[in-house]
Amino acid sequence: MSVLQMFASTLITGFARVVTGVRPDWRGTLPDASQRIYFANHASHGDFVLIWSVLPKPLRDRTRPVAGADYWEKDRLRHFIGTEVFRAVLIDRVASARKEDPLSVMSRALGEGDSLILFPEGTRNTTEETLLPFRSGLYNLAAKHPDVALVPTWIDNISRVLPKGEVLPVPLLCSVTFGEPLRLQPGEDRHVFLDRARAALLALSGRQDAHPAPVPLDGQPHAA
Repeated sequence: MSVLQMFASTLITGFARVVTGVRPDWRGTLPDASQRIYFANHASHGDFVLIWSVLPKPLRDRTRPVAGADYWEKDRLRHFIGTEVFRAVLIDRVASARKEDPLSVMSRALGEGDSLILFPEGTRNTTEETLLPFRSGLYNLAAKHPDVALVPTWIDNISRVLPKGEVLPVPLLCSVTFGEPLRLQPGEDRHVFLDRARAALLALSGRQDAHPAPVPLDGQPHAA
C-alpha cells in the first residue's frame, strides 16, 4: 500500500469514527483472521465504510466491500477511494452493461483469499420494512465457497447518518453488531437458507417489529 493509500485509509477510518461514534459489538463472534463474508443490512452508501472502519487493521486489509461500479467510478476521486483504498469488488448493476457475471467477480475475490462485505438485500432499503427479502447471491457464494464463514452484521442508525441523496453526514451514534457465523448446510434448500440467514440478521436488529418475509423466487446479486 502506497503512502497516499495509507493516508487516505487512516483519514476515512478516523472520519467515520469521529462523525458516527461507531462502535463494534462482537456479540456472536470475535475478530478472526479466517476468511469471511460479512452480510449486512443496507440503507446508505456509507454502510460498508462503517463495517470496514471497525474491523481491526489486519482484517480490514483483507476485507473488500462489494459495491456498485456506477457509483464508485463516477469520478476520479471516487475511483481512487473505491479501488485503491477500499479495494472494492465493483459490480455493474445494469445487466446490459455487464462484461462479467457478478457472482464470478465476487467468487474470484474469495478465491484470492479475501473476505467480503455483502448486502444481500440487493439495494438500499428506503422502505419502512426492517429488512428486505434476500436475493440469491449469498446462497450462491455459500454453495461455491463452503469453507467461508458467513457473519450476519447489523448496522444501526446509518440511514440517518447519510440519508439517500445527501452528501454530508449527520453526526449520530452508530453501532455495528456482528452475530454468530453460519454456513450452508449440506443439501439445504436455497429458500430455507436465505430465510435462515435473514432471520439471523433480523435477530441482531433488536426491533420488536422484525419478522421474516418471503424470499423472492428469483434474484441476482446486486451491489450499492
